Amino acid sequence: MHHIMFDIDGTLIKSFDFDEHCYMTAVKEITGHSLNGDWHTYPHVTDSGVLQHFLQQLGLQARFAEIHQQVKTLFTEMIRAHVQQTPVYEIPGAAAFVRYLKTQPGVKLSLATGGWAETARLKLTAAGIDISGMPLASSNDHYARTEIMQRALQQASTDNTPGSLSYFGDGEWDRLACHELNFNFILVGNRTRHHQQISDFRDIQQALAFLPLS
Repeated sequence: MHHIMFDIDGTLIKSFDFDEHCYMTAVKEITGHSLNGDWHTYPHVTDSGVLQHFLQQLGLQARFAEIHQQVKTLFTEMIRAHVQQTPVYEIPGAAAFVRYLKTQPGVKLSLATGGWAETARLKLTAAGIDISGMPLASSNDHYARTEIMQRALQQASTDNTPGSLSYFGDGEWDRLACHELNFNFILVGNRTRHHQQISDFRDIQQALAFLPLS
């Protein structure tokens, strides 16, 4: 059995820019402080992980649960408003690639995102990507990306141990997490560098070439 996991923002949907803007705006509105947008400076590049580190720097870690809920609620409202007013696009070929993999025997699919589950589902629906039957682990489950990925694997687990574990992602944090977990990493886009890379999913055979499915 082959387990194939997907990141969401920048991997399946073109959402990185507006997602980042809404997140930083929500944090500023709730805390009154501007967030550093250089994500490489955070130990955990997830919605919960960035906020946790930011509040520690401000000396507000004791109020994490309260502020976390406020930021998450406002951020979700902003994303909902955005997707209702503005088209959200898939990474070319993403929906068709997911549909194809669902038809393949011996393949199990899941989603592991550093974002919150509520906003992830809003964006995927707006982009027309059908994730029915695919477990989704998110920043709701943990602040660390490696833990989120392991939760996705657990949710999708069957009686069969995966013969291979592959992950499609677009960020350096995805690459590092896959290295730590010994997942086969395939880079989507060019936001970092990796020897296994695709621009998008339009060429299904190109994407499949990096998966040990045969």
